[in-house]
Amino acid sequence: MARSPRGQPATIADVAKQAGVSIATISRVLNHPDSVAPPTAERVRSAIAELHYAPRAAARNLPSRRTNAIGLILPEIGWDHFFPPLLRGISAATVEHNLGLLIYSSRGAGPTERPAAQAFGNHNTDGMLVFPDGMPGAEILRLHSSGFPIVLLHFTLPASPPIPYVAFENKAGSRRMVDHLIDAHGYRRIGFLAGPEGSNDSHWRERGYLDSLAAHAIPVRPELLAVGGFDPRVAQKAVEQWILDSVGLDAIFAADDESAIGAIQALTRAGRRVPEDVAVVGFDDVPAAQYITPPLTTVRAPIEESGYEAAQALIRLTHHGLIPREVLFPTDLVIRRSCGCP
Repeated sequence: MARSPRGQPATIADVAKQAGVSIATISRVLNHPDSVAPPTAERVRSAIAELHYAPRAAARNLPSRRTNAIGLILPEIGWDHFFPPLLRGISAATVEHNLGLLIYSSRGAGPTERPAAQAFGNHNTDGMLVFPDGMPGAEILRLHSSGFPIVLLHFTLPASPPIPYVAFENKAGSRRMVDHLIDAHGYRRIGFLAGPEGSNDSHWRERGYLDSLAAHAIPVRPELLAVGGFDPRVAQKAVEQWILDSVGLDAIFAADDESAIGAIQALTRAGRRVPEDVAVVGFDDVPAAQYITPPLTTVRAPIEESGYEAAQALIRLTHHGLIPREVLFPTDLVIRRSCGCP
């Protein structure tokens, strides 16, 4: 491959210099060749051939200032039960619109790497989807205030300007689940396994849990509150500690299915039967929920649909500049055996 005078692969600026034209003319030749005089277009094509220039998406779309790609910022690329359906939904939307999808894991970035905002700035993507902890809030606000399209996935920023976001009806679904445990089964000592600190989803699921206890005049017992961290290993250790401390439990409501699976593992290893000794329920209805033993009663959250709609919202935002600030997906109870139902 021919190199520029700097020793790097040839750029659009190198082609423009060799052909004696502007960068905008190079872009018109690449995108709308009929709009350029034939001798000039031929001179540009010759320079491209001599330099073996490979046009980037951003250069090809210079007149419209579009890259035909959107970015997804994650703290890490997890391959648990939540991320695959989320990514399927996002990918389905980008394929539908013939767009590229760039994924950036901010937690894996070393101190010398570019922050996510630079890696996915407006030269590389037309907009960004941001997952919790994917970017510092101050950076999100800075990009948003500059006019760069952003849609938040499953979180909001406190005291922020109206940045669009997509989320689940966490509080309502959680309230219905705990109501079911109390009304259908008579459970009163219900442990709650929260998600990681700062999680919006976990916060609202805990609010639903607390609202249900209050509506049934059941006092909140601090010893029944622990952290599951949306992680089966963390949840397993939390439940093992409950067992060591002889905390009496009728049921465990885990803030996500991963934690519920960890809770069932801990109870089973300790010789406790689920649901005969302790009922366990979760939230999300990941594909594995129906196949574990016993099948998991949970709150269905449409994960794949939320990814699809978030990407669609971002695409609409990049084209039209106006979308609803909030998209909330309804949740539903999925009753299986782990709560004690037949």
